[in-house]
Amino acid sequence: MMNFLWPWAFILLPLPFFFRLILPRATQGNDASLKVHDITDFQLQDSASLIHHTKRWPLLLYTLAWICLIIAAARPQWTGDAIELPVSGRDLMMAIDISKSMDLPIRHNLRSVSRITATKAVASAFIEKRVGDRIGLILFGDQAYVQSPLTFDRTTVNILLHEAVTGLAGQATAIGDAIGLAVKRLNKQPGEIKSPSASNSRSQDISEDRVLILLTDGVSNRGEITPLKAAELAAIKGLKIHTIGIGNRGTRELDEKTLKAVAKITGGKYFRAYNTDDLQNIYELLDLLEPVEKELKSYRPIKALFYLPLTASIITATLLALILYLPQISFKSLFSRQSTVRPTASAGEKS
Repeated sequence: MMNFLWPWAFILLPLPFFFRLILPRATQGNDASLKVHDITDFQLQDSASLIHHTKRWPLLLYTLAWICLIIAAARPQWTGDAIELPVSGRDLMMAIDISKSMDLPIRHNLRSVSRITATKAVASAFIEKRVGDRIGLILFGDQAYVQSPLTFDRTTVNILLHEAVTGLAGQATAIGDAIGLAVKRLNKQPGEIKSPSASNSRSQDISEDRVLILLTDGVSNRGEITPLKAAELAAIKGLKIHTIGIGNRGTRELDEKTLKAVAKITGGKYFRAYNTDDLQNIYELLDLLEPVEKELKSYRPIKALFYLPLTASIITATLLALILYLPQISFKSLFSRQSTVRPTASAGEKS
């Protein structure tokens, strides 16, 4: 569909005619004095005939060039059909423990692999399934930091996940800080309606479709905020947290009690992974979470077309200049040559 971004520019169309009406016309004497040298004054009949012929076109070309210029100024554009964007209705942040203990082994079939390796493999497959979701990644150890902000680009998130190195954020585990950072990153976006009940511990400043999946193998022993305090803040903000505890059976360093409490406070679930199969099943279960319905988003591709009338205007103006001035320049050159030849001929006759 064709439309104009600045349609008001068309009010400039009659501007040249308006100036023609209000500006005084040149007198006959002034008109004669302003004329470009008329070749007919030099008895060049052929030249006069050509100039008379070219006078038929200037007004038409002036008008055409001006119309094209105004159309270009109105910014014509072509708007295509609406294209729907894939939106499933979830903003999903993943928080993964990268403390040094994640290098410890976990059972994978009949052999052992490191916990971080198993986590990367399973989480990567989970991310690939989240078509249409915005995915973010938080890594934490002594402190938490955002490895990837929320994005639809699943490939980039996977690359950044595989670049994670254990011990990079320290040896300890700051679960509370990771939750707090997720709350900040999943905070209310512009345009969303804030709940009128700010005192309600379950007030929905954040939509219920925003989820944090936190995976750890240890006890929170570092950080500026405790996991339970952070969970209460997340509950106030309406953020649901699913927690995953990873490690072999009999692992003492895993604080399952705290992880269960965090999930319960925020309306999420706690999962225990003893091996890679458990971890795989957990992420498959999380993938089945029902998305919250949202209004479909769409956009219409727009292609600017101003360059077409602008090019036509330039070509028309160039053609007009050639018609008006090129013949005169050529005839003046011809007359100059004739004037130079005549005295020479006279000198020959005298001799």
